[in-house]
Amino acid sequence: MDDIDVFAHSATIQSSPMGPSSRRFANAAAVISTELEPPALLVRLQEIESHFGRVRRGQSWRARVLDLDILLWSGGMWADSNPGLSIPHPGLSSRGFVLTPAAMVAPDWRDPVSGLNIRHLQSRFNRPKALDQSPHRH
Repeated sequence: MDDIDVFAHSATIQSSPMGPSSRRFANAAAVISTELEPPALLVRLQEIESHFGRVRRGQSWRARVLDLDILLWSGGMWADSNPGLSIPHPGLSSRGFVLTPAAMVAPDWRDPVSGLNIRHLQSRFNRPKALDQSPHRH
């Protein structure tokens, strides 16, 4: 990968699938450096996925060999006419399997939408949720 330098990578964690799949997933995060702008980087990441055998057709939630996403970018936010590219990643703050490895390598990186860093987003995600205390009618 001459056009991408990896500066740090997290440990790999396991997670349950979000969609209708019975297999578990392995998740990790990396901090990279590249001269590529986000659209060109996305194309490069999809080339890497294809090299490892990923086929992009069929159900979007199906099991896949490799799924590389751009979570954050040092340039802040990116919105493009390409529907597959939005930075920060739309699921960043709502997915523990993303936040946990990201916090291992970039705990102080800020989400430009919320202004919170990865560590704070992970803490909010992991905070116990209050049970619904509303009375139920029978």
